Amino acid sequence: MVKRYLLTVALSAALAATAHAQPKTTRIVVSFTSGGPVDAVARAMSEQLGKELGRTVIIDNKPGANGAIGAVDVMKSAPDGGTLWFTSVGAAAINSSLYDKLPYDMQRDFAPVSLVVNNVELLVAQQGNPARDAAEFVAATKKKADPTPMGSSGTGSIPHLAIEQLADSTGAKLLHIPYKGAAPAIADLMGGQVSGFFGDVPGLLGHLQGGRLKALGVASSKRHPSLPDVKTLEEQGIRGVDTNNWYALFAPAKTPPDMIAALNKAVRNTLAEPAVREKLLKTGTEPVGSTPQELAAIQKQDSDKWAKLVRAKNIKAE
Repeated sequence: MVKRYLLTVALSAALAATAHAQPKTTRIVVSFTSGGPVDAVARAMSEQLGKELGRTVIIDNKPGANGAIGAVDVMKSAPDGGTLWFTSVGAAAINSSLYDKLPYDMQRDFAPVSLVVNNVELLVAQQGNPARDAAEFVAATKKKADPTPMGSSGTGSIPHLAIEQLADSTGAKLLHIPYKGAAPAIADLMGGQVSGFFGDVPGLLGHLQGGRLKALGVASSKRHPSLPDVKTLEEQGIRGVDTNNWYALFAPAKTPPDMIAALNKAVRNTLAEPAVREKLLKTGTEPVGSTPQELAAIQKQDSDKWAKLVRAKNIKAE
């Protein structure tokens, strides 16, 4: 009887140790293509994150279906800290209102780990546009007989929703022109096919520094550190355009709380590392970090906010 009891205790201990065994690597599934802005942030932090975790971090790009391919990959993975999902706000807080059916549910299938960066939207125009700021751009749209064409990176994207917010806030006469990604929209903006574009600062900074585009206003409550001379829309009397294309890390549901806490600590330590922080700031993105609870609150808040706008405008994914 004693031997059987000791054997049971030993077996239980072995199983518990196996259940909480640390994986040898951590795979970060990025829901976008290699070389894009989300991928760039993941790679900027991967080496330091690996040091914090004490294991190798591998970036695995799984683009497609507006982030759903990457999401499904991660939600089916073992909840042991070995696989994480790195995504922008779209797949985490907008898709649920754009699609009648999604193969994943944020509350059911994922555990928040940490917010990683903020990416506010910037309104830009061609360098030759006579508008000196967003207020003048809006005023010019009202004087034209036809709506002013505005490009976006796709229907239901943050740039598209920013256009809708701008129109609602100011009465600007705008025509939404969706593209398959930011790059073709920016190219047509520089070519004069569209007159304006909202985009993440990291994707626009090089064009601004090269004199190919003009910054008209930041959709944020404060000025951007990379563009200190560009006024916010609020400073120009335009309220209600509150966009943030944040990026965050999520783990599969049922990942143990102690594992989530360890991952969160590693992410926040990584973002506080001066070399990583400087690298991210130089690209125009803002490293932030958060607790898992703070990320959960942001995800819920943005889901509700964007769902309200999507319903009001009857926006459907293409």
